[in-house]
Amino acid sequence: MPETIADDSVGIVESQIIHFSESLTLECGKTLAEYDIAYETYGELNVDASNAVLICHALSGDQHVAGYHSMEDKKPGWWESAIGPGKPIDTNHFFVVCINNLGGCKGTSGPNTINPETGKYWGPDFPIVTVKDWTLCQYRFMKSLKIDYWCAVIGGSLGGMQVLQWCIDYPDLIKHAVVIAAAPKLSAQNIAFNEVARQSIMSDPDFCEGHYLEKNTVPRRGLMLARMLGHITYLSDDAMRDKFGRELREGKLNFGFDVDFQVESYLRYQGRSFVDRFDANTYLLMTKTLDYFDPAGDYGDNLALALKQTSAQFLVVSFTSDWRFSPERSREIVKALLQAEKKVSYIEIEANQGHDAFLIPIPHYMNVFGSHMKHIAEGLS
Repeated sequence: MPETIADDSVGIVESQIIHFSESLTLECGKTLAEYDIAYETYGELNVDASNAVLICHALSGDQHVAGYHSMEDKKPGWWESAIGPGKPIDTNHFFVVCINNLGGCKGTSGPNTINPETGKYWGPDFPIVTVKDWTLCQYRFMKSLKIDYWCAVIGGSLGGMQVLQWCIDYPDLIKHAVVIAAAPKLSAQNIAFNEVARQSIMSDPDFCEGHYLEKNTVPRRGLMLARMLGHITYLSDDAMRDKFGRELREGKLNFGFDVDFQVESYLRYQGRSFVDRFDANTYLLMTKTLDYFDPAGDYGDNLALALKQTSAQFLVVSFTSDWRFSPERSREIVKALLQAEKKVSYIEIEANQGHDAFLIPIPHYMNVFGSHMKHIAEGLS
């Protein structure tokens, strides 16, 4: 827990929930008669509502991006390094919004919330959602706050893909787009990783075909394994070697199948802590959303054509050691934007932290990001 809160933090914040009674028809063909959206905001909306920034979270993220929910919090929001007074996304200038995506598990309607039609947990019956469904939800949310357009939409990983979808679906409602450590669609290898993670969860005896909450249990082992697998893909070989090497936890081999190496202990800790804060059905849902993302699919697999109507100015960021969403994938986005004759800046950050680098305050990354956002702030009306 923080003894004091730094001056450049947004401080103590709270999540809010807004209820939508207007029905929502999803891409899968199913309809939600009503739904809730959980969100957080930081900073103040200016008089003409021209300074609103939307943050799109990644697969296991949520709406708590910055600040603390209480003085007892052990950790701040997941992007505390980037959001706050004087930080790259400066809350002295911007009104920052983050929404827990539909299907999430932190207050937004999803598998771990109650289905109003049955009075029971949605569980596995919550419909499959897509990134396009998310942008529609966020569009409705934006209108509920009487915001006519986003000054910027920013996201990393799956959040960066959502930024692309925003630019395609609502081209006139977004001025600037920041796409970080993303890809125009998943590779077969990435889909394979997601499938192994899903099988780990669904084969857990406590999964109960997705109805585990009704049975007062959790597929802990399966979700732990899924997170361990995912975490390996988020780190680079260099990062793991620098952090752990082949260090032995007890300084000697135990000649058994319990923990010998520090990296094993770390992965088990990550898996166990994830189980306590994330819902297994939501993890299944989010990985499917990630798999299905392919905006060029509606345009004959031509990404440049998909981006042709966009009007935002783009910043695309990649990291040299990110093998989950490699720089080559970011360059595909940049190439398509250039073919579509759009304004785009691209930076490839030298970093050995792997995919997780987008969450880390690497000086060069923060400097480039901060300069870009400062330029946007200077252009506010």
